[in-house]
Amino acid sequence: MLSITQYREAFLGYLNKKIITKEPANLYEPITYILNLGGKRLRPVLVLMATEIFDTSYEKSLDAALAIEVFHNFSLVHDDIMDDAPLRRGKATVHEKWDLNTGILSGDAMLINAYQLFQNYEGPVFKELAQLFTKTAIQVCEGQQYDVDFEDREDVDIKDYLKMIEYKTAVLVGASLQMGAIIGGASEDCKKALYDYGCLLGIAFQLQDDYLDAFGDPETFGKQLGGDIIENKKTFLYLTALQKAKSTEARQLEHLYSINPIDAGGKIEAVKSIFQESGAKELAREEIGKYTQKAFEVLDKIEIPEDKKNLLKKFGSMLMEREV
Repeated sequence: MLSITQYREAFLGYLNKKIITKEPANLYEPITYILNLGGKRLRPVLVLMATEIFDTSYEKSLDAALAIEVFHNFSLVHDDIMDDAPLRRGKATVHEKWDLNTGILSGDAMLINAYQLFQNYEGPVFKELAQLFTKTAIQVCEGQQYDVDFEDREDVDIKDYLKMIEYKTAVLVGASLQMGAIIGGASEDCKKALYDYGCLLGIAFQLQDDYLDAFGDPETFGKQLGGDIIENKKTFLYLTALQKAKSTEARQLEHLYSINPIDAGGKIEAVKSIFQESGAKELAREEIGKYTQKAFEVLDKIEIPEDKKNLLKKFGSMLMEREV
């Protein structure tokens, strides 16, 4: 097997070869733009790694890896529109750089392109990949709807939040590993276990993302720091702070999440202070560690060689140590 860096480089080479700007330019330039903004490429790397775990060349899964990355970026384009986000990976979002209609249409084209890439597989492999992708894609949409619904709900609890991030984020990580296992010819038990590992890791990843949104380094995070606070997102930090804070602080937090000041800097700092003083900041770190450990426990039970397990474990550890 290759190193994580080598898998990423192999994927990027394929991405650059396959994703080109063609006519009409106003449809395809935004696609090239968002796909070349960078990012961790964790999902396509997992597809390639999982394929080689089962002694099949990663080259056979490049189209599936590209489909996953195109779909993921499609969801980001539309999420940014819904959130009215100005930045993505430190650069202007597609709808800011072009306009709203372009973001919608180019995003639609990306979704269709993702489906097209699965046509390069045949027979049972195509059917299994397409079924998994369709199931995952609708779950991602459901997760996004839960996220939107939570903005107007006052009864959201931590269980609701964890279900939302499982659908919106984690299932795509799980599907990435399962797709590689499908192409690699893995057993049903291995495919399911890798999916479960990916989902648990995906929940930890999103919890980490929410944590970094509040407490990350603005120089490395790549998105607007405090974006979740500005948008009044009911994250793990917020929901935990409501539970753990003193009654006066809890009421203050609810008030802060009911206002949208023009200058949001003061609001962000006040909310972060409550997150910290209530213990929510530390509890979020513990929750990230809990889901990461659960993922590693699932990984330990998968019947694959130890060196291949270690590469997957190294990947998971790297995600949890990130600052971007």
